[in-house]
Amino acid sequence: MMNFKPDSRPPGENTTQAPPAPPAPPAVQAENLTVVRGPRTVLRTLDFTVPRGQITGLLGPSGCGKSTLMRSIVGTQDKVTGTLDVLGRPAGHPALRTRIGYVTQAPSVYDDLTIRQNLDYFAAILDPGRAAADRRHENVTRAIADVDLTTHADALAGNLSGGQRNRVSLAVALLGTPELLVLDEPTVGLDPVLRRDLWNLFHDIAAARGATLLISSHVMDEAERCHRLLLMREGEILADATPEALRTRTGADTVETAFLHLVDAATETARTKETPTKKTPTKKTSTKKTSAKEAPTKEAPTKEAPTKEAPTKKTPTKETPTKETSR
Repeated sequence: MMNFKPDSRPPGENTTQAPPAPPAPPAVQAENLTVVRGPRTVLRTLDFTVPRGQITGLLGPSGCGKSTLMRSIVGTQDKVTGTLDVLGRPAGHPALRTRIGYVTQAPSVYDDLTIRQNLDYFAAILDPGRAAADRRHENVTRAIADVDLTTHADALAGNLSGGQRNRVSLAVALLGTPELLVLDEPTVGLDPVLRRDLWNLFHDIAAARGATLLISSHVMDEAERCHRLLLMREGEILADATPEALRTRTGADTVETAFLHLVDAATETARTKETPTKKTPTKKTSTKKTSAKEAPTKEAPTKEAPTKEAPTKKTPTKETPTKETSR
């Protein structure tokens, strides 16, 4: 006889466990992404993803292609080939304009307007109409507070320091609660305290608001503050991993040391590939030059033949005294 325990749940309650939700698609996904500017290939067949709701650091030396990659993601870069999807749409799609916040290296503010007037202007572009006036005012006030400029809200942007102007640009990008924030070196020129406060804000935006942040920097100590890293060098991605995974992979104590290790390995690999190619034409060239030089060298004795015939001309001179003796 089998013991049966009656179901203690209320009648009508669903006893089937819901299947786990599928993983969210990445905020950015690139395949064979290439950018050519004139004769130079700036980005070379990049494959990477930027996960949603996290801070991804884009790190590398100046001139490695970080800004070009960011412009490609927000849709302002020309001559982009390959596949680049952003928030489920092709990069540059009109529907993405209000879903992405972008901060360039140069501050994007009007010097003859106050901080609040700058934000009011951009807020009206993002959310126009009289019915949205109260919402715009709340967004502007919140964005100014986020970057710690409330006490300077009525100051002209032209009278601000470089770091303050950068923070105004960041406040503009925060308007409208974007799903993706693309920040090109936002902490340049800031003192350590402001840098710390901004990074705390970035983590709050990712955790509390569910936004995705892609932040570029050439300062390696900021890499430790990111959930994930894309390390770039000369238009290529050397690594796409977490800081911990990078340290484990290279046996390094810091991300900076890990990055240098990867750079040295990539340089050595490139040198090894180039060495056989360079030696082959060198040998062929030397063979051709040798045969060309030897040809005139062998003909040189032929030109000197008249010099050897000189004694023949002197023979009559020796016969002259012989004739005089006979006489």
